[in-house]
Amino acid sequence: MKIDGYKYVRVDENGHFFYQVFLGRDSEGKQHFKKGRKDQKGLNFTSAKAAEAEAMRIKVEYMNRRTEDLRRISYGKFVRQDFLPKYKADVEDSTYASHKRMIMLSVDRFDTKILDEISVRDCEEYRTWLMSDSGFSRDYANVCYVAFRQSLGYAEHLGLITTNVAMKTKAIPKGKAVAKYWTKAEFEKVLGQISTKGFYEHCIYVMLLFYYRTGVRVSEGFALTWNDIDLINQKARIFHTMYYKNKDDYQIKPYTKTKAGKRIITLDDELVQILKDWRQIQLAHGVKKFVLSYDDRPMIKSTLNNVIHKYAKLAGVPSINGRGLRHSHASYLIAELGADVLTVSKRLGHSSPAVTLRYYAHMFDRNDELIAEKMVGSMDLTPAKQSQVKFNGNQVVPFTKVV
Repeated sequence: MKIDGYKYVRVDENGHFFYQVFLGRDSEGKQHFKKGRKDQKGLNFTSAKAAEAEAMRIKVEYMNRRTEDLRRISYGKFVRQDFLPKYKADVEDSTYASHKRMIMLSVDRFDTKILDEISVRDCEEYRTWLMSDSGFSRDYANVCYVAFRQSLGYAEHLGLITTNVAMKTKAIPKGKAVAKYWTKAEFEKVLGQISTKGFYEHCIYVMLLFYYRTGVRVSEGFALTWNDIDLINQKARIFHTMYYKNKDDYQIKPYTKTKAGKRIITLDDELVQILKDWRQIQLAHGVKKFVLSYDDRPMIKSTLNNVIHKYAKLAGVPSINGRGLRHSHASYLIAELGADVLTVSKRLGHSSPAVTLRYYAHMFDRNDELIAEKMVGSMDLTPAKQSQVKFNGNQVVPFTKVV
């Protein structure tokens, strides 16, 4: 029977006091309790207060021992049973799938290392390996080290370590590699290798042209249905993104990569006419839903990359990837059309012009030349036939034309 005012104390039918303490669950979920009728000296309890005090001592002792045991957990075990499940719940499936490989790199290095024995020196050595002997690009090494820091940060949050020692080391700076893209001339060569007489190849033509002329992200383009295209007002609504494992297992997510990514862009006259013709061709082949599709299922990224590589080789131009088409659009806007940074930022769906400049600042150098060219003949440069102002001293010395 319970006694009011005492959380852990009971009294049996003979009036003797005893305690019962819940000590948690094991790895299989089974509950564990501890009962006792005697204090630390082996004497029976003579009051509920004494039984409660012993129960509290047992509880604290157990918790301290459990905390110490947890702190002896290996880094690999912690990542697998604690960090990865938490990380998977926090991010998109596609993000988890790609970043898990990066997280497991740190597990390969610190698998059996006791979590609270990982030192600043260990972190420095791992950082150095990522930047040198790993062979990774600077950007990839950066993301790997960020993931490692996050894992130790979560261990600190859980109280398994007192300090995230990785934060005492410097972050890995991102690389400054210039993204690969096609110039207008290079893209024209690629288009010149694609025939629109066949249905599948016609789809390839429309797909590459659409990405080049709109700059949408690959997953945004694959998610586009004809409900997102307004051919009358010449607008494309970029409100969704595609997540897929394969052509039969996919989802259209009701959002884009960032909040700013949700946007409506204007389509040019030429692209609109090509889309109108493509729509009719699709309908004749029973394709009704997806814009960039030949079988009414979304295209997959590997197909896009394979197509780009194949036609780049035929055209004799450098090969890029799907993301490179987005960079190509930015280049087209800036270098060929002289677009300003704000226009480019909004069209690409960047969160701010600062993001645009981070990736494409080098392209705006060409705008300086375009502006200089446009200045020629843009104003009347004819001087007055004679001076309308009276000057004194040396200011009245007449100009002598050098022959």
